[in-house]
Amino acid sequence: MPDYGAPVQFGLSVTPAADDVPAVVELTELAERSGLDLVAIQDHPYQPAFLETWTLITYLAARTGRIRFVPDVLNLQLRPPAMLAKSAATLDLLTDGRLELAVGAGGYAQMVEGMGMPGRAGGAAVTATAEALQILRQALDARAPVAFDGEYHQAPGYRPGPAPARRVPIWVGGLKPRMHRLTGRYADGFISPINTGLPPEAVPAAQRTIDEAALAAGRKPTDIRRLYNVLGAIGPYVRGPGLAGPVELWVETLTEWVLDLGFDSLIFWPAITGPEQVRVFAEEVVPGVRRSVAAARGRHE
Repeated sequence: MPDYGAPVQFGLSVTPAADDVPAVVELTELAERSGLDLVAIQDHPYQPAFLETWTLITYLAARTGRIRFVPDVLNLQLRPPAMLAKSAATLDLLTDGRLELAVGAGGYAQMVEGMGMPGRAGGAAVTATAEALQILRQALDARAPVAFDGEYHQAPGYRPGPAPARRVPIWVGGLKPRMHRLTGRYADGFISPINTGLPPEAVPAAQRTIDEAALAAGRKPTDIRRLYNVLGAIGPYVRGPGLAGPVELWVETLTEWVLDLGFDSLIFWPAITGPEQVRVFAEEVVPGVRRSVAAARGRHE
């Protein structure tokens, strides 16, 4: 899979642990001080040990001044799209453009139903997501009243506003081809599951599906950003989930995932908790990948 040429950005996934808010804040502030671009927060509001993602991002955004935030990814089955667009525009405006909106069809239907919302799966979830994406884009653009009448979502004349600080990109997370086709048709970015959920060898097929859908919709594949959630540990580790090994292995592997798999955004999910892994990633891995990608791109220009 070719390199799409987008600027490479790096981020940190911070677990929304309700029992250790100081650690959540510490890692977020460290990510900002270390020069990372993004903080990602997973979204599982039915998990009693987790804080609610949107509220947490708002809290963390108020404690930082530069780093951008991406929910990785919001469960659309729990969030009506017009209201979500209002929330996203508000937060983007209040943070001077530091929100990346990322959504998914939503899993765990039984848990969603336990919270009083309709749990959808299969084709119903995909159709509902397609409808939500269209409402979100219209509402976030805030150019005219939103008039949408779908099978699962309706917005009969919603007047959006205020407008966000800039055009808020909509990323879509998905594992299977139907969601990849929606990404190519409607989204500004693709968020892959973690590297243990969508392993590197399965990525080219996903990227091709996105590209084909984009072209069929009259879009350019290069207009779609691509994010990989990278679970692993940096250092003298040879076992464990995801990518495990020294800095050199991380630099080599992440460079390949940019140049050969087409990712431009890499989110580190530390398999080992604590600030040291974040420091090594930001201070050693990230600069190494930036240099390697720049050198390779320079050779091909």
